Amino acid sequence: QLQLVESGGALVQPGGSLRLSCAASGFSLANYNIGWFRQAPGKPREGVSCVTSSDGSTNYRDSVKGRFTISKDNAKNTVHLQMDSLKPEDAGVYRCNIVISVRSRCVMVAEYDNWGPGTQVTVSS
Repeated sequence: QLQLVESGGALVQPGGSLRLSCAASGFSLANYNIGWFRQAPGKPREGVSCVTSSDGSTNYRDSVKGRFTISKDNAKNTVHLQMDSLKPEDAGVYRCNIVISVRSRCVMVAEYDNWGPGTQVTVSS
């Protein structure tokens, strides 16, 4: 069974950091583009970042550039999202998924409409 499981969410103060993990089972993440998405209450899901399987290139939404870093650990079959300088507007449920590519670069569009429970990130003082 193919599965992605997110973890690492927590309550953190503004300016703090978190490291999210997306662990795969049943398949190798090395062969897939992986993206992180988030959804705040009452708001649509939005893409946060993605990493391309072929060359490790990355994409970020503008609001997180310079603060978030996505990385892939093929040996552990896990993708991480390091989030620094967190802001209240970063709060939400974070989920990972396989994403498509355009011209050999990942795009923050999920390839499958199959989502796990995600991990909750709360940024508040």
